[in-house]
Amino acid sequence: MNPIHLIGRIYPLRSCLIILATLFASSLPAAEAVAPALKVDSGDNAWLLASSALVLMMTAPGLILFYGGLVRNKNVLSTMMHSLVLMGLISALWMVFGYSLAFAEGNSFFGNPLTYLFLKGVGAAPNGDYAPTIPHQTFMLFQLMFAIITPALISGAIAERVKFSGYIWFMLLWVTLIYLPLCHMVWGKGGLFSWALGGKIPVLDFAGGTVVHISSGASALVLALLLGKRAGYPREPMVPHNVVLSLIGTGLLWVGWFGFNAGSALNAGGLATSAFAATHFSAAAAALSWMFVEWLLKGKPSVLGAASGMVAGLATITPASGFVTIPAAFAIGAAGGVACYFAVSKLKAALGYDDSLDVFGVHCVGSITGMLLLGFLASADVNSAIATTFMKNGALVSLVGGSAQFINQLIGVAFTAALGVIGTIIIFKIVDKLVGMRVDQEEESMGLDLSQHGEHAYNE
Repeated sequence: MNPIHLIGRIYPLRSCLIILATLFASSLPAAEAVAPALKVDSGDNAWLLASSALVLMMTAPGLILFYGGLVRNKNVLSTMMHSLVLMGLISALWMVFGYSLAFAEGNSFFGNPLTYLFLKGVGAAPNGDYAPTIPHQTFMLFQLMFAIITPALISGAIAERVKFSGYIWFMLLWVTLIYLPLCHMVWGKGGLFSWALGGKIPVLDFAGGTVVHISSGASALVLALLLGKRAGYPREPMVPHNVVLSLIGTGLLWVGWFGFNAGSALNAGGLATSAFAATHFSAAAAALSWMFVEWLLKGKPSVLGAASGMVAGLATITPASGFVTIPAAFAIGAAGGVACYFAVSKLKAALGYDDSLDVFGVHCVGSITGMLLLGFLASADVNSAIATTFMKNGALVSLVGGSAQFINQLIGVAFTAALGVIGTIIIFKIVDKLVGMRVDQEEESMGLDLSQHGEHAYNE
């Protein structure tokens, strides 16, 4: 039989073609491996969307109620409006260029504002640099909620005396010139302090000790000093008009903070659970430490003091929540409660500044405490990436707790505070010159609800 016919009977034409193709492919040089396509994990995405909603809830109604209950009844609506208006204002800024300035690739200090202009290219596909298992748009939304609440925190320091038009312009400039660059420096790719994404100085800040609390707290103190004291302060009593509202706000802040910190894991895995637990136990410890110190020194533990301690513990653990064990978190919270108590009750009186709702004493002092203690307590057992990610001069550098990391944390704290102080002075001078920052004496006496918004909170 003809050999060709024999082969054709043994190996049908399709099999011969496969054999020839295989032999041909094996003779070619090896091709480069193709990286697997990023895939959205529905569980991770659900958790981050829920976390985004929780963080927004911290602003409204959480912060709105917490701050609103602490002022006099003639300034309730104006104080609430300071948080409410930022939900719209900062969202618009974020859409136009804010997100791009914070998270696009750029230099060590800010991203390219044109990369994601009007959120171009921010869609359903993941961004592998930040969160490879959720849509880029989900990551953008989660970060937006941080950008909304951060300037809202500042408003507590200047409550009952700031002109609304001046407030609007100040916040637009503050977010643009301070928050967005700082956000890029700490969390953005190539940012100066970004330990996981090519930064030069590895500062550990899991959920916003520098970006959110120290920046807003330092700016709040400077703004309170520049704006001046409320008329009659401290001679006249300026007691909260409704502590019940503030307590409801405190509870909402505690619940929302789980989205704030545990959501910053950017997935629904074990790190999110660890950050959730650290957040809870720190808040519990700070509430107890503040309460017992106040009880010891004043003879009675106040309800508002316990609530303030809870918020202090949440602010204190924010930078450390994804890097420390539960016992370490409890210790950090206890330390934060004591430090914030003395900042509010002693330091404020000694220096004589009028930080209406103690933004500096709670948020700035608390997060400085947490940032610095984190320098010694960061654990690779909680977050293994801190021991295997940062490279310097081609060598792997561990960022676990110790004197070296404490120095890095100290640099991050000092830089953030300096940026907040200097930036706030410049922005205040500009806005005060253009539209004015403080209401006149008659408007302040009337109350900002009526003088700025033409409304009363309580109509009989």
